[in-house]
Amino acid sequence: MVDWSGGNDTGPRPCKDAIWICVVRNGRAESPVYLRNRVLAEEWLANLITGEQHARRRLCIGFDFPFGYPVGFARALAGTDDPLVVWDWFEAHIQDSPKANNRFDLAGEINQRFGGQGPFWTNALKHDIAGLPRTKATYQNPFPDRRAVEHLAKGSFTCWQLAGAGAVGSQVMMGMAVLARLRRRFADQIAVWPFQPLEKPVAFVEIWPSSTVGPAPEGMIKDAWQVQQVALGLARRPAAKLTMQLDIEAPEEGWILGIEQENRTISPPPLRNDCFALPAGIAWTPVDEALDLLRQRLNPVTGEDRQAVVKSMGRVLAEDVVARRSNPPHPNTAVDGYGFAGAFPDGEHVLPLVSGRAAAGAPFDGQVPKGSAIRILTGAVLPQGVDTVILQEDVTAQSDRIAFRGPLKAGANTRKAGEDIVGGDTALKAGRVLTPADLALLSAIGVSEVAVRKPLRVAVISTGDELIEPGAEPALGQIFDANRPMLLAMVDRFGFTPIDMGCVADDREALRAALDQAAQKADVILTSGGASAGDEDHVSSLLTDAGAMQRWRIAVKPGRPLALGMWKNVPVFGLPGNPVAALVCTLVFARPAMKVLAGSEWREPQGYNLPAAFSKRKKPGRREYLRARLRDGQVEAFASEGSGRISGLSWAEGLVELEDGARDIQPGDPVRFIPYDSFGL
Repeated sequence: MVDWSGGNDTGPRPCKDAIWICVVRNGRAESPVYLRNRVLAEEWLANLITGEQHARRRLCIGFDFPFGYPVGFARALAGTDDPLVVWDWFEAHIQDSPKANNRFDLAGEINQRFGGQGPFWTNALKHDIAGLPRTKATYQNPFPDRRAVEHLAKGSFTCWQLAGAGAVGSQVMMGMAVLARLRRRFADQIAVWPFQPLEKPVAFVEIWPSSTVGPAPEGMIKDAWQVQQVALGLARRPAAKLTMQLDIEAPEEGWILGIEQENRTISPPPLRNDCFALPAGIAWTPVDEALDLLRQRLNPVTGEDRQAVVKSMGRVLAEDVVARRSNPPHPNTAVDGYGFAGAFPDGEHVLPLVSGRAAAGAPFDGQVPKGSAIRILTGAVLPQGVDTVILQEDVTAQSDRIAFRGPLKAGANTRKAGEDIVGGDTALKAGRVLTPADLALLSAIGVSEVAVRKPLRVAVISTGDELIEPGAEPALGQIFDANRPMLLAMVDRFGFTPIDMGCVADDREALRAALDQAAQKADVILTSGGASAGDEDHVSSLLTDAGAMQRWRIAVKPGRPLALGMWKNVPVFGLPGNPVAALVCTLVFARPAMKVLAGSEWREPQGYNLPAAFSKRKKPGRREYLRARLRDGQVEAFASEGSGRISGLSWAEGLVELEDGARDIQPGDPVRFIPYDSFGL
C-alpha cells in the first residue's frame, strides 16, 4: 500500500507528506519504507514488481489517490471516456523532477481550455498562473465537483483541489503519470481496478486510508502507520467480502476499494434444490443424523449491509472485525494512587513528589525522575518514568512527599497496552450475533460501523379448511388457528423478521398463490399442516410437483413428518399441524437451520442434567421431548403427553430430551432438561 505525494523532494529524514509504502506477505507487515520523491518511488515500485514476478507471486498495489476524474472530463480532455488514456495524457504532459514540476502550470493550461476558471483550483506558487484561481472564490467547474464514490466516502476531498489541507489534486496528476509509465514498462502484466478484469499478475487499486484507519500510535508518522494498517486489513479481508467489494461498476471515474456502492448489495448463492435430499435407502432418520444433514447442507441466504455499531444490537456479523486500535491503547493505572518506577523491597520508603498529576484524559506532560513519584488517578496514561502504582490507601502523603511500606512488585496496579486486545487482531468473528457487550468491545477498539447480515425474513403460513381466526364465529368442525400466532412470536424472539401470510384453505391454487407471495417477501417459509401424505396435504403435493420436496420421517416424538423443500429458490419448512409437534419441530430443527440461513453459527441448545420428579418408561427407536419445568431443583413433566394439549406448552418452561434408546425413569434419575431460554425463547 502506497501513500503518495504530489510535492517536491522532502529530504533524507523520514517525515509526513512524503511517500510511504508498506508490504505485507502472508499476513505479516514489513517495516514501512520512506521514499523522499517520486523518482525514487517509481524505481522502488518497479523493483518490487520485478522481484515478485521472479518469485511467481501475485501482487496487489494500492495507491491513495483517485484513478479517474468525475464523469465527462476524460472525453473533454482526451476525446475518450477511457480513464487510462487520461493517464497517458498526463504522462506525456507532466514535467517532473525531485525539486520541481509543472503541475500548477499544466492545470492552468487545462482550465483555459474550459473558460479559464476551472475545473482545477488553488495556485500555491508565488507568481500568478493564467487560468488557475488561487482560491475557490472565483472558481467555476464545467464538470461535477466529485466522483460518485466521493459522495459516499464522507470526508474525502475533490480531485480538483491542487493544494491546501487534505488536497489530492496534485497527487492525481503526478501519480497518473507514474502509473502510466509502470503500465508501459510492465506491458500486459498490470490490471487496473475497476477498469480492467483482475486477470494479470499485478493489480493496481485505489485506496483511502483515512476511511478505515484510526490515529497513529504515539511517535509513529501517520502516513507510515496508515499504509501498514491498510495493507494488513486488506491481506486479512475474508475472500467473500473482498469479492463483494471488487464487484463495482465505475468504468470512467474509478472507485475506492472498500466503499460500498449504492444499490449494489451482495447476495449469497441460493440453496440447491436437492439440499434436503436424504441418502438413498434412508427411511427413518434419527434426530442427530437429521441435524447433521441440515448443518452440512445449509448456507446463509441473507444479503449484507453496513450498520453503525450503536444500532447493530442483535445483528449477525457478516465479516470478521479487526481491532483498529489496542485496548487499552496505552499503559495506564488501574487504581487511584501514586506512580513511580520499579519494585520496592520490604521496609519503609519515602519518595519526593513531582508537581502535577496524571488523570484519565489529562496525561502528565513530562517525565517522572527515577526515585520520585507522581499523583495518578484511575485510567490515566502512565507518564514516562512510571511503571508501578501504589494504592492511595497504602500511602501517607504530604504536599511534597509520600511514605509507604514495601514489598511492592514492579508493574503493580497497572494495565499494559493491548492486554485486552491488540490493534490489528480479530476482535469478533463473522457469524456472531452482536450483544450489548460486543457493542462495548467494538466501540473500545475504535470501530464505528460493521458489516452485518440483513435480518432473515420468515414467512409463516397456516393451512387447513378447519382453521379460522380467533374472534370469528366457528362452525361445526372448525378450530381457531393457534400455530400462526405462536410461530410468528417464536420467529420474532429468535431475532428474525416475521411475515404473517395468513391462513390458507385446503386448496392447491390458493396455497400456490400464498407460496408465490411468500417467496417474494421472505428468505424462509414456515408452513404448518399439510406436511403428510393425505389427500388434503397440499404443501407436500405442491413441493413435490415443483421437484423440490423431501419428506423427512424423523424418529422423533412429537413430530415425525417434516416436509422440507424449495419454492422458487426459497427454503420451506413444512411443520406438522399439531401445535405441540409444530413447536417441538421448530425448536429442534427449524431454529438452528434458520440461524445458519441468517448467517449465524449453528448452535446446540444448552441442556442440564437434573433429577426427575416423574416416572416414565420409554421404548427404544426414537427421540422424545416432554413438556417440562423446573421446581425445587427437580424437573417436573406435564401430566399428559397428548400432542393436542396446548396448555402444556404454556405450563412448561422447557423440554426434557429423552435419548433414542430405552429408558425407565424413576424419581431422582438424571434427565436432560433444556429451558426455553436455551432455544432463544
